Amino acid sequence: MDITAYMQQLGRQARAASRAMARASSATRNQALLLIAAAIEREADLLRAANALDLNAARIAGLEPALLDRLALSDKAIDTMVEGLRQVVALPDPIGEISNMKYRPSGIQVGQMRVPLGVIGIIYEARPNVTVDAAGLCIKSGNAAILRGGSEAIHCNRALARLVAEGLLGAGLPADAVQVVDTTDRAAVGAMITMPEYVDVIVPRGGKGLIARLMKESTVPMIKHLDGICHVYIDAQADLAKALPIALNAKTHRYGTCNTMETLLIDRAIAATVLPQLAPLYAAKEVELRADPDAYALLTGYPYLAHALEADWSTEYLAPILAIKIVDGMDAAIDHINTWSSKHTDAIVTENYSDALRFLREVDSASVMVNASTRFADGFEYGLGAEIGISNDKLHARGPVGLEGLTSLKYVVFGHGEIRQ
Repeated sequence: MDITAYMQQLGRQARAASRAMARASSATRNQALLLIAAAIEREADLLRAANALDLNAARIAGLEPALLDRLALSDKAIDTMVEGLRQVVALPDPIGEISNMKYRPSGIQVGQMRVPLGVIGIIYEARPNVTVDAAGLCIKSGNAAILRGGSEAIHCNRALARLVAEGLLGAGLPADAVQVVDTTDRAAVGAMITMPEYVDVIVPRGGKGLIARLMKESTVPMIKHLDGICHVYIDAQADLAKALPIALNAKTHRYGTCNTMETLLIDRAIAATVLPQLAPLYAAKEVELRADPDAYALLTGYPYLAHALEADWSTEYLAPILAIKIVDGMDAAIDHINTWSSKHTDAIVTENYSDALRFLREVDSASVMVNASTRFADGFEYGLGAEIGISNDKLHARGPVGLEGLTSLKYVVFGHGEIRQ
């Protein structure tokens, strides 16, 4: 296969389909999403079988447990995909919305209209649910999509692609509105990120190595985050009935996700109270604690204990490993977070309202939380229905990227025959 020619063909087809998507009615796009949801429910057994092929091949290839976890398509994951599509249907359609209309002294009216971005290329590893999440959000927002999933999920992605095409055609929309790259050749990625004539934005979802490569090579703008170094800070005025479950859940709910806590900060005033209570909770999960000297002294006897190195503050483990540091108050906590955080998600546990507001204002991350687990940093949990990814950039979208993140604004002008003097 000539990969460049193949990708150019997908690009041309996507560009043509994007025009049809932009003019399709909201009802038509919603119908497509409902048909896709119904098809996924109907073909759940087929999807499980395809996923089993992928998982078996991944185990033979020796994939790490974190990647196997992402690859697995459980019954709950299938239900979540279906529910996500139906939630997206229920969301207001942003396309065509006109806002900020104002009369100018000349007599013209000036406002802004929300419009699709056009063609969105999504590059992702493992998680087959991304195929459906991305397709759903792109369809709802009037965009076309080219989806390049990881080679480890090729069987499941092919099965999902057929169901998405079925739903699109059933609603009278072009099947080319969502195309799954049907090759595992890595050259397809290089081709897709260097064809700005066909692709308007790239959304990478994968490991740090993938995204670092795309940042170097892409000639197409990207919505992305490089890694997820997330913090929880337990303030001196924290309620431990909240702090302990949050600190446990943020680390151990799932290890292989970008919103998992990687560093726990504890105010020195309560460290001697908090750590002895947290330690057995982490020990039960066999979490290795990499502690700074002060925390290490309080954790003597903990079965999975190591001294923290400076590199631990900037490491996304995606594993049962947690860095712990004792800090001297709010200033030190915020300074540590703004120095080492990847600007993804950071949380404070406190009963002090002023401290909470200060943390919200001064921590420079895409999601900042008070008295909640970082695991909530997710488009589904935020009510977006589904997310196409999470951005820790400040332009064009930030945080979980839902419908509005896949649109842009253009100026519209209404006149009555005015001419500029």
